[in-house]
Amino acid sequence: MMIEWGLIGLFVMCFLASTIVPFPSEATLLFFLNSGTYSPVSVLIVASLGNCLGGSTNYLLGYYGRKILGKKQLVRSESLVQRYGFWTALFSWLPVIGDPLLVVLGVYRVSFWKTMGLMSLGKITRYLIVYWTYFTFA
Repeated sequence: MMIEWGLIGLFVMCFLASTIVPFPSEATLLFFLNSGTYSPVSVLIVASLGNCLGGSTNYLLGYYGRKILGKKQLVRSESLVQRYGFWTALFSWLPVIGDPLLVVLGVYRVSFWKTMGLMSLGKITRYLIVYWTYFTFA
């Protein structure tokens, strides 16, 4: 079914994987690389764009929806943001904690562009590692 939607399907799957829908976008990336239907570079670029835009959605959700986090969560996350600031975005690629980190950075209105830059660096590096591993050991 994913192949039928083409690169738009890949984009949507990687976008959703980077928001609140819990599934590994790496598996989607590998599925498309393995299909041989699309250029591997196109697959890498589309997956990266979808995943990064999904991450920016989490940031904006926190930025415009400050009331999403309860007082207890705000207090707990405040020290993290004060200590590490936008550098926290480098870990947004991690499963389970990555997406909430971006929401928290949005809540505290940490620099959007710095956050997006480091988030993109982390997410794209993860995809490059998957990409390299696939072509090295396939």
